[in-house]
Amino acid sequence: MTQTETTPETTQPTGPSRRQVLVTGSVVAAAVALTTACGSTTTDGGDRGSSGAGSSGSGSTVATTDVPVGGGVVLEARQVVITQPTAGTFKAFSAVCTHEGCIVSDVANGTITCQCHRGQFSASDGSVQGGPPPAPLAEVAITVSGTTITLA
Repeated sequence: MTQTETTPETTQPTGPSRRQVLVTGSVVAAAVALTTACGSTTTDGGDRGSSGAGSSGSGSTVATTDVPVGGGVVLEARQVVITQPTAGTFKAFSAVCTHEGCIVSDVANGTITCQCHRGQFSASDGSVQGGPPPAPLAEVAITVSGTTITLA
């Protein structure tokens, strides 16, 4: 009977290397950070703070009760922010920040804020109130009829 000599086989790792995992994780983290900085995901069809937003022909509508006094709603899908600077006065502006094109994030205490670089605009006239934006937000035409605000 002859004996055969066996040698242990060299095993190669079957999964990704530690370096590959770290690089991939870093790329994913950077992509998430960039996406978060330039806008946020909403669960209400793309319109932050506007549960009453809907479609009416070519324009969008918002209930006046959805726009708080001194605050507003951001309609991300239409890239418009609607404000109510004083009771019964409604304004609309482009929601695209004039600094680097991010969509503004919220409206409170009479100020429209862009979270990307902390730009601030007046909820009354869209003028720059602070931060890096070089120009005011452009006004957008709206019509108020009863309790409905319609974008043109």
